[in-house]
Amino acid sequence: MEKTLHILLIEDDMNTCNRISNYIATKDNMDLAGVTNNSYVGIQYVQNTLPDAVILDLELHHGGGNGLFFLSDLNKLGLEKKPYILVTTYNSSKITLESARRLGADFIIGKYEDSYSPESAVDFLEQLLPMIEMTESTSNTSYMKDNQKDLEQGLIRRIHRELELIGISPKVVGYKYLTDAIMITIDGPTTNISQILGNKYKKSNSSVERAMQNAINRAWNSNDTETLLTCYTAHINPDRGMPTIKEFIYFYAEKITDGR
Repeated sequence: MEKTLHILLIEDDMNTCNRISNYIATKDNMDLAGVTNNSYVGIQYVQNTLPDAVILDLELHHGGGNGLFFLSDLNKLGLEKKPYILVTTYNSSKITLESARRLGADFIIGKYEDSYSPESAVDFLEQLLPMIEMTESTSNTSYMKDNQKDLEQGLIRRIHRELELIGISPKVVGYKYLTDAIMITIDGPTTNISQILGNKYKKSNSSVERAMQNAINRAWNSNDTETLLTCYTAHINPDRGMPTIKEFIYFYAEKITDGR
């Protein structure tokens, strides 16, 4: 059975978005993973949907950020398999286009070219579908052969991103304890996390717990409510106003395991 190519569209021209969306809807071997005019939202789509390909406009004047920011942020994610990046742009600057290539753009189509149309970008990706599918198959095989250390490093990077999104800095002592605690819980829930961490770092159970709760408290006291509600969606006891250590650890262990 032929693979369905999941495409993320990052484009700020509404007419182009509509034409590409409508054209992809006619294809049995493609679907849209998302549409946005904001490069930062595009990164969130990549994390949440893991698209096979991205149609990326470099200029996002009516949205947010730009295509170069997206490519730079994409590199920072440390993904096992990056999506194929098809850049479409009116920009003809050699410096800008070379920067896009250096940041990871796989191919660039000039919107100023006579042969360009929004539909032609989709046709281009459809022609590459067998190669993209082959690359993914190779990547999956390699992934299965990766050792446990590589897998753990990927999880740790994801945990670090989540902690830093809500303002828990690597400089805070509780940062490393929370990272380890979430990793332990991903492997299997346990009731003696503080003891395990205390033994590892040669600290008392109470000092480990205090450091973790202080890190959580600081995040909730210093961050804006909207950010916290976006990143942390679990119920919080209104009398406390912030999650307990156990609630926090279990939420992120489940979030990362589920790939949310």
